Amino acid sequence: MGEVYDYIVVGAGTAGCILANRLSEAPASRVLLLEAGDRDNWIWFHIPVGYLFAIGNPRADWMFRTVAEPGLNGRSLAYPRGKVIGGSSAINAMIAMRGQAEDYDGWRDLGLAGWGWDDVLPVFRRIEDHFLGAGPFHGIGGGYRVEAPRVAWPVLDAVRDAAGAMGVPRSDDFNTGRNDGAGYFHVNQKRGRRWSSARGFLKPVLGRANLRLETGALVDRLTLAGGRATGVRWLAADGSPREAKARAEVVLAAGAIGSVQILHRSGVGPGAWLRAAGIDCVRDHPGVGRNLQDHLQQRAIYRIHGATTLNDLYPSLFRRGLMGLDYLLRRRGPLTMAPSQLGIFMKSDPARDRANLEFHVQPLSLDRFGEPLHRFPAITVAACNLRPTSRGEVRVTAADPRAAPVIAPNYLATEDDRRVAAAAIRLTRRLMAQPPLRHLNPVEHLPGAAVGDDDAALARAAGDIGTTIFHPAGTARMGQRGDPEAVVDARLRFLGLDGLRIADTSVMPRIVSGNTNTPTAMIAMKGADMILADRRDSGGRAR
Repeated sequence: MGEVYDYIVVGAGTAGCILANRLSEAPASRVLLLEAGDRDNWIWFHIPVGYLFAIGNPRADWMFRTVAEPGLNGRSLAYPRGKVIGGSSAINAMIAMRGQAEDYDGWRDLGLAGWGWDDVLPVFRRIEDHFLGAGPFHGIGGGYRVEAPRVAWPVLDAVRDAAGAMGVPRSDDFNTGRNDGAGYFHVNQKRGRRWSSARGFLKPVLGRANLRLETGALVDRLTLAGGRATGVRWLAADGSPREAKARAEVVLAAGAIGSVQILHRSGVGPGAWLRAAGIDCVRDHPGVGRNLQDHLQQRAIYRIHGATTLNDLYPSLFRRGLMGLDYLLRRRGPLTMAPSQLGIFMKSDPARDRANLEFHVQPLSLDRFGEPLHRFPAITVAACNLRPTSRGEVRVTAADPRAAPVIAPNYLATEDDRRVAAAAIRLTRRLMAQPPLRHLNPVEHLPGAAVGDDDAALARAAGDIGTTIFHPAGTARMGQRGDPEAVVDARLRFLGLDGLRIADTSVMPRIVSGNTNTPTAMIAMKGADMILADRRDSGGRAR
């Protein structure tokens, strides 16, 4: 039968670390936290620039790939997901970004009480320890440290000034509910070290006697009985099968890909998909694995002249040594770099009611993560559609928990997404032609000057250069009872199974207008509050 716990949390990523922290606060509650990856005992999990080595490395990354995407002209993309305590917060861009107030008010207006901006802002403040100090928009003392970047690049200042020449205002804080403007991203770091969810929320409480972390635990499926999730089965690090029971609840926090895989292997999901994978359908639920949303970025690359970029510095062993010395002595310099430093938020066209494009600007260029930097000075200006209308899917292919899933984001499937992608490239060209950048003589390397300026040519180019910005969301979305594709209700309770909640990025009904890690942390903290409140209301009995 296995051991019995009050709560079993599946996945020690961004959400799971927070859930384990909160649910184990009461010494009487026993909590089991299961993570398929290992401990974060590798230097590149902690030095910020280590994302270059972690992404695409099976030690840190699940190494998923998408299907060949029609909207990307038949290309398949690498789809990084963190495989370590801290999850994707251990390998991601470290960008602290909440999205826009209208995102959350939109969730509320779908009938999801308690998810409006005024509801979630206090939770955002609670989870952070912000360098700006306590105030109306920020908090101190929370587990997620947020700081300003610790490296400066004059070429990025010039790009920010170019945005200003286009009428985009300067922004010193993208997290007040409005994120239009141009400025430097705030990052989840502390004195030049990556600050993952594991560092901020899990490691400080691992000494609690009532909290057990098991790594190398590949969750196979939920155990179900009488319309209730009763526990979890997994494969231990040595390959042996294990099982544990949950008196109160099982909480899935394995992300927009992992939580769906576990549900499908448990026989919960679209019946036709499950039968095709050789899995008995226990509960035919059409919404589990649908509604996949992601931010597709068009990575434009410009050669420049007369300014230093990381492309110039990195090939030199001497300069690399100086960067290492700067990091060792001052915790500053290029080794503290997030993948993107400068952000620009603007509208793709004047008819939009708010910013729907996010530019990530980097003082470097490369063909793709894991490959060498280009040997010429260049910057990358990557624009993504913040509110895509295309919807994809995630589904398992077999009952074997080691089998890779089908990930089909369905990028650029709608006319609106193609139109926005074309506008993004056009705006990138306009940005790079502004007077503050003239001294750099920028030359378009990708998509290339041969690509015309009409919508059809630019949409084709977006398919050629578009890539994920690693923000999968929405595959187990919140909704109201009666909505056939809603997977959880506004309190994150699974619709159709008792004793089960989902508290990760998969529950977003619509993706937020910005990077998704901080909103995932908020969902986990709010979810934990709901779990504890509901148990108190039931007199401590399992629900």
